[in-house]
Amino acid sequence: MDNILIIGAAGQIGSELTLELRNIYGHNHVFATDIKDAPSDVRESGPFQLLDVMDDKHLIHFIIRNRITQIYHLAAVLSGNAEKLPTAAWQINMNSLMNILEVARLVEDVEKVFWPSSIAVFGPTTPRKMAPQITVMEPVTVYGISKLAGERWCEYYYRRYGVDVRSLRYPGLISYKTEAGGGTTDWAVEIYYDAVRQGSYRCFLKEDTKLPMMFMADAIRATVNLMELQRSEISLHSAYNINGISLSPAEVAEDIKRHIPGFAISYYPDFRQDIADSWPENVDDTMARNRDHWGPQYSLKEITDTMITELTRKLA
Repeated sequence: MDNILIIGAAGQIGSELTLELRNIYGHNHVFATDIKDAPSDVRESGPFQLLDVMDDKHLIHFIIRNRITQIYHLAAVLSGNAEKLPTAAWQINMNSLMNILEVARLVEDVEKVFWPSSIAVFGPTTPRKMAPQITVMEPVTVYGISKLAGERWCEYYYRRYGVDVRSLRYPGLISYKTEAGGGTTDWAVEIYYDAVRQGSYRCFLKEDTKLPMMFMADAIRATVNLMELQRSEISLHSAYNINGISLSPAEVAEDIKRHIPGFAISYYPDFRQDIADSWPENVDDTMARNRDHWGPQYSLKEITDTMITELTRKLA
């Protein structure tokens, strides 16, 4: 029986992935951890403990004591926040990954690791449309640099030590369960929250800035699909491109008006505009689709319908 460790279970991805994995593997076999308190459904549906991934001694003891076989390492300082504290963000993002890779190398029970990469690995020299799986990557943010370096370390640990580490280059993720956490694509979550709360939104990007986005349910499904594949089916141990739907703030605002006709949006681009301009509009995820016939299920209409319905209920 697998025992699974989620690091960063209180975050946007972790809070939903934890619940999905508990449904699959059993509630007592998925250990949720974070350095902060988690949502009540994460705390109450199975084991939860405060754990700092930067503390390598407590980390390895926890993994051995609980006979962990799979690790999902989701903790990171995201793109917007990382630019405010670049050296601290680099140390957290890189040292935490190295701790996990070393634990996976040293502890025999650990069979596989998931670590999320990001479209932030791309840069202004990457093709803007349908960015290839293998292409020029010259990231201009600390977050992107750390993700690109992380991809190379994951590939190295697989080739050098046989560590089965798997990864996806996530686009921006949209979810109603947790609010945004300091990334450049946060606008795509904030816009729905503010639409329901106050009927207006002040956007930090230009109206026509298109970026790859994905509804959280699609991202969770893609992640679980990847981790359930046999090791022999994995051809990349750096990170797979994964594409959702390309959206601009203006497009999302217009769709919100189907539910809230008086919704108003204003645009005040800040430092995150330069970051967004360095990322592609969409990516070529042929390798991921050929791997397990994966494809996103949520369109903009379905995302908006779900977000408005669930946030209206949540914020009532």
